[in-house]
Amino acid sequence: MAVDFTATYKVLVIGDVNVGKTCLVHRFCDERYYDTYISTVGIDFKQKIVNLDGVPIKLQIWDTAGEERFRTLTTAYYRGAQGIVLVYDVTNLDSFNHLSYWLRNIEENAPPEVVKVLAGNKCEVSSHQRAVDKERGQKIAESFDMPFFEVSCRNDVLVQDTFLTLARLIRDLRQRRASLFEERERQNEGVKLETEEKSEGALSACSSC
Repeated sequence: MAVDFTATYKVLVIGDVNVGKTCLVHRFCDERYYDTYISTVGIDFKQKIVNLDGVPIKLQIWDTAGEERFRTLTTAYYRGAQGIVLVYDVTNLDSFNHLSYWLRNIEENAPPEVVKVLAGNKCEVSSHQRAVDKERGQKIAESFDMPFFEVSCRNDVLVQDTFLTLARLIRDLRQRRASLFEERERQNEGVKLETEEKSEGALSACSSC
């Protein structure tokens, strides 16, 4: 039986090469973890229907290549994106330091109202394997008004929460925009009626002259 979903959200997953973007997408969509992966060439696509507070929503998830030679290609997919999961690897300091590059890319190529979530992957590692403390991730997330999760694709830690939080933020934004649109329509209708009433009054005054 086909699911009658109410909306489709386009989501990008971006970040440096080998931070675990494809693992994250497969863990969320397939609920499986694969030990070996081939680096994404260009861009890959998966989708999943989620139950968002009782409402079925289709997430179209675009898994982008982190390699520099594909970045010109993948920036084209920013257009029309409603949500972005920005991923770094807690064991790789460079991937964290490069977040500024990815955030600049979002600013230059994505819609201004796009919703973002920051995910620090591989949180299952021991403290001596870490290169980025959790507090540093929280700080940059707060600076850019993003929810933040430390996730583990291997152990399935907070992967679902990351995508569902993003989906709820997209839904809330859409609802706010719809309410604003309806309010503007009501205001425009009120102005239109007022203008018509004034015009009718002016015509009545002229006809009685």
